Order: sequence, then structure tokens, then C-alpha cells
Amino acid sequence: MITGKFPNLRLRRSRKYDWSRRLVEENSLSSNDFILPIFIIDGKNKKQAIKSMPGIYRYTIDHLEKVVNEAIKNKIPMIALFPCISQKKKDVFGSEALNEDNLVCKAIRFIKLKFNNEIGIMCDVALDPYTSHGHDGLIKSQYVLNDETVDILTKQSLLQAQMGCDVIAPSDMMDGRVGKIRKKLDKEGYEMVQILSYAVKYASNFYGPFRDAVGSKNSLKGNKKNYQMDFKNSSESLREVALDIKEGADIVMVKPGLPYLDIIKLVKDSFKIPVFAYQVSGEYSLIRNGIKNNLIDKNSILESLISFKRAGASAIVTYFALEIAKKIKN
Repeated sequence: MITGKFPNLRLRRSRKYDWSRRLVEENSLSSNDFILPIFIIDGKNKKQAIKSMPGIYRYTIDHLEKVVNEAIKNKIPMIALFPCISQKKKDVFGSEALNEDNLVCKAIRFIKLKFNNEIGIMCDVALDPYTSHGHDGLIKSQYVLNDETVDILTKQSLLQAQMGCDVIAPSDMMDGRVGKIRKKLDKEGYEMVQILSYAVKYASNFYGPFRDAVGSKNSLKGNKKNYQMDFKNSSESLREVALDIKEGADIVMVKPGLPYLDIIKLVKDSFKIPVFAYQVSGEYSLIRNGIKNNLIDKNSILESLISFKRAGASAIVTYFALEIAKKIKN
């Protein structure tokens, strides 16, 4: 579409001053756009640095009050909990996922008691933090079983809802799990608990630091390519999203983020449903280390987050959430 011709039209006119640029900007960020991931560990009075993720920590539950309070103060709408449990609590079945006194369950109860509904709580539904082999489900002959895994994930989802979780987030990529979870939640009286489906989750090379953070990196046997999506595919993402919407997903996630902006746009343009993006650990660490080594400017953080909004994301799970929320506020 041609809207004018030089010299009558000079697009640089609106770029001359800061006030003018602000008037015509097409996308912006607010604290409402962020979900803050929080890593949790057993024990007391611990704030444990994650070497592969500079500036990010694992917290014991007694440290959560301060972290969550900071999120609320900076108007972040939701946190996402990720556990790092000891190796002795892991087994081939991921049994600890169904323990009502596991780390996530205790954290949910603590946050709800302290903050009621001032902030939303999102919980991952997958077995990888709990399995001795590091996979998201049950394994037979080096293959992750689908239906048997879904049965366990459904129980895990119900347990999290009973503890007070607001948003159940299946990240496992098993077929049919959203429908089974939705049916079970509705049957048990949790029809108002939302499902945020990791509908489009790629078998990506950008997850390394996260696996380190939740303690599954060293135990992972093989890869996750027989259940996570092939990063060479895009149309397949629409089939995944369509299935999950039909099964009852309220929101869908695209993961990772920056290498998949085209997928975010494709999904957003094709379905009228909230689409969230996950700026994963590898993206975070690359940007953070790039800034630390003076390879890129610190404003690259803001630029990366705006790119998600430009692509059509409604919200972003990002380890930069608190830092940028404070900057926006100030």
C-alpha cells in the first residue's frame, strides 16, 4: 500500500523528537505484560545463585514472601513456580509430583495464606523436575508414554488446584492432556481454574540453563524430540493449538520466544485466543552475558520484550520481569 511520495511525505518527521516518537509508537510494555518465574528449593533461609543464569536464584519458601511482595508492589499480575528437588526424592515415575506436601504444594499454600488473591499463581504440569531420568513423563524402551503420562498429569493438576493454584500450565506436550485435565477439574468443582497450555513447545537448544535451575540437566537421558515439536516446523503449531483450544485451553503458550516470533504471530493471527510467550533461560543468559561483556547495550532487554508484543503476545514469561517492571514504573 502506497500512502504518499517523497518529498511531500517524510517519514523521519515523526522521528525527530522524543515526544513525537512516543506519540506514534505502535507497541509498549507495562507490568501487566509480565509473568515472573520463581525457582524454589527445600530447606530454610536459602537464596541460592544459579551459575548459568546470572542474577537469578533459587529460594526456600521462607524467602518467598519478599520476592512475591516485590512482584505485587511492581504490579506484576502472576508468578510461575518451578521446583528444584533433591535427587533422593526423584524416581522413574515422578511420584513426588503427587505428594501433597511437595515443594510446589507447600509454596502455593504459603503464598495463598500470605497474599490471598493479590497475585496469580501458575504451576507447571510436567514430571521432569520429579523423574530420575529427567523426562516429562513415564518411559518405556526409551520412549515417553503418552496416555499413561496423561493419567499422572491429570492427578498432578487436580492436586495443584486443590492447593490453590490459579493457572494450571501443562508443559509436557503429551497429546490429549488438556481435555483430560479440564474434564477432571470441572468434575471436582474447579471449573474456574484456568488452563494455560504450552501448546507450542519446541525441542529447543535454548533450555539448558533452566534444566540446570530445576536440577534435571545431569539426569536427562537422551533428548525430548519424540514429544516436543521439531523446530523446523511451523504449520504443525496451528494443529497443536487447535487441538488444545477444542480441549479447553484458556490461553496458549509459545516456547521458546525470540527464535519463534513468527510462530507467535502465526498463532495470534489464526486464533482469537490469548497467546503468551516464554523468553526462556537460554535467551535470558545470552542477553545478560552479552550486556555484562559489553557486546550489546542494556536496552536490548527492552527491545527483546517489545518484539514479543509486536509479534502479538498478550503476556511474556521472562526472568527480566521484575527488573523491567521497576524500570517502567520509574
